[in-house]
Amino acid sequence: MTTGAPKGLLSILIGNTPEVRGELTRQLSRRHPTAVTLSLSVHTATTGRYPVVQRLTTPDDPGTNLEVNVSSGTTGDPTVILRQDLIALRRARRGVHILLTLPQEVDTLPFLLQLWRSRIGVDNLKDRYDCAPVLAAVDPLAFLKDVTDVRRAERLWEGAEGSEPFTAAEAAVRQIEAADTLLMAMAAPDDSRPAESGAAVVRHLNPSARISALHELPVNEAALTDRRSPGRVRESWASSLEAVTSLPPPPDPHHLAVSSLVWHARRPLHPGRLTEALGDVMFGVLRSRGHLWLANRPDTVINWRSAGPHLDLRETDRWLEESDARAWQAGSTQRRTVACWFWDDHFGERRSEIRLTGPGVDAERIRGALDAALVTDAELSLGRASWSGWTDLLFQPAAES
Repeated sequence: MTTGAPKGLLSILIGNTPEVRGELTRQLSRRHPTAVTLSLSVHTATTGRYPVVQRLTTPDDPGTNLEVNVSSGTTGDPTVILRQDLIALRRARRGVHILLTLPQEVDTLPFLLQLWRSRIGVDNLKDRYDCAPVLAAVDPLAFLKDVTDVRRAERLWEGAEGSEPFTAAEAAVRQIEAADTLLMAMAAPDDSRPAESGAAVVRHLNPSARISALHELPVNEAALTDRRSPGRVRESWASSLEAVTSLPPPPDPHHLAVSSLVWHARRPLHPGRLTEALGDVMFGVLRSRGHLWLANRPDTVINWRSAGPHLDLRETDRWLEESDARAWQAGSTQRRTVACWFWDDHFGERRSEIRLTGPGVDAERIRGALDAALVTDAELSLGRASWSGWTDLLFQPAAES
């Protein structure tokens, strides 16, 4: 349903500490004094399936009464509750600008995908709002601490459901990777060197994001409030979360203490040799992600994800087959395009691609270890029937449980 009236603008604000998130909100409120701040908090309920969702609106203008009361706590799906609040605020004012602050308990991109999902027979956000960039305030010292924390497990809210358990390190990097614009907080003089290292890691984790100082918002307003089509933005979010995607190239090495590399291969990996290579591959790596083609699991996409010293490998999807029209239709435009780029007449889209970032990344050592784990020509000629019998220690615990 389209209204013909001016759309509102929805800005998403996140931050890796409450302090920097609050500072970002204050800075944007001063830059846009007529905007309405809508703050969200989500807490696990003591009973029932749904969390407790609390919302608080900050008056946009001392003399303005929107006549919309959303300052309350409710048990339910956070995305449904928020969507109702946002549509009510848009009805109260044409062209309203909302500064929506999301807490650290939310997994940003999956949550936004649910928030913007179209539903039949009800008002949808895409008819009422345009998307503004996702803005992330970053305390680089706190980030460096979080990105090495693999002891603490967290469940982040993706909507009505909580995510699988993440380490605190994984939660920290996912927030950085979700942003369109990164705003870095200043550190005290005594902490300037480690803060610079933290900022360098952040740049490598999200090389396509615009970066500016939090205390001095960018003059370029497009970095903050550029209007974007909800449909195109949602497609981009979905593509970045798919099991098979094209990883961004490393940024220019402005900070020599941190580096990134992208490794890729068009033949499968031997599970035994990959297991033996992991020590050499992961040494000095703070973040890595990608997908693998394991010879003994030829139909399954293996998701590779690490944050800090914790590596997670899991089966997440199936490779596209030429005859499977339904799977092609279900994939995003980017997934289908990338599959066509890399398509092999015999192996289809199968390939491995991993992006690794850290202060101790030795590109030659990592590439050598991964290349040595690929199947040889002789092993490749044996075919799937032989591959399936190879010992696989990577997934042995899951198979025994």
